[in-house]
Amino acid sequence: MSYSKAMSFDLKNKRVFVCGHRGMVGSAIVRQLAHQDCTILTVGRERLDLREQTQVRAWFNAEKPDVVFLAAAKVGGILANDSKPADFLYDNLAIEMNVIEAAFRTGVEKLLYLGSSCIYPKLAPQPIPENALLTGSLEPTNEAYAIAKIAGLKLCQAYRRQYGSDFIAAMPTNLYGPGDSYDLTSSHVIPALLRKAHEAKRAGHSEITIWGTGTPRREFLHVDDAASALVHLMKVYSGMEHVNVGTGEDLTIMDVAKLICDVVGFTGTIATDPNKPDGTPRKLLDVSKLTATGWWPRYGLRDGLVDAYRWFAANETTSRLTV
Repeated sequence: MSYSKAMSFDLKNKRVFVCGHRGMVGSAIVRQLAHQDCTILTVGRERLDLREQTQVRAWFNAEKPDVVFLAAAKVGGILANDSKPADFLYDNLAIEMNVIEAAFRTGVEKLLYLGSSCIYPKLAPQPIPENALLTGSLEPTNEAYAIAKIAGLKLCQAYRRQYGSDFIAAMPTNLYGPGDSYDLTSSHVIPALLRKAHEAKRAGHSEITIWGTGTPRREFLHVDDAASALVHLMKVYSGMEHVNVGTGEDLTIMDVAKLICDVVGFTGTIATDPNKPDGTPRKLLDVSKLTATGWWPRYGLRDGLVDAYRWFAANETTSRLTV
């Protein structure tokens, strides 16, 4: 499709609901929107449980947002996904269903749904194009979460097809940065490794251990770059197919662990634990569709890790650091 100036969507003077504003991605979207001439709407879970349809409908009817960024989700790493599949499937299905349906009922002008690169088959072609969706079996350890995110994407497409709703979807790669969770039982690879290296350095330990063999390859995107891409897509993209959001570059888990240790200043050794699951062997997104719109990331991985570690060090006592 074309991305001409005539197709641009203006956020000026719009009431923009950032759904999930306290999460890592949602808070980054709020930071990004601060540079736009719009009214940012947020609401905490103590006032609005997005899993409850009646509450969501009432909130939308009262606040009448013009634009929605649907970044709210139940998220976690391999262990959390694998041990609580019912929670990940139910909670995410409920959130997506309620918000998307309420947006349609109240005449929201545009909605962007945030998915995840885990929607793709475990053995998808690399880099993964958008049309690889539903062409093979999912990674078993996060199948429940992936199915939920696929359902939300398909729901956006269904409302677009049946009602003409301008609901779009974006699938980001592995994200990290300010506001991340450092809970070792549920966090993703970068925050887990940052915390391990930081605590090992402080305690004077000579070794840290990473999950699996260290050989899987992953792509990582700083969350502020992700937010920049999402706001950009809200302005320039309107189409049925979802859009991959990433850097187009990947590296092994062992290589990212070494880079993290260097950033943290941990000089010990890195051991592997092959008894823990590796997950998908490689997950690199084809981001040609996104870059064709004129967007590129600002952070290189090392600079991004420095920024993430700075945030962690400043928030260590207050961020989510459950053992």
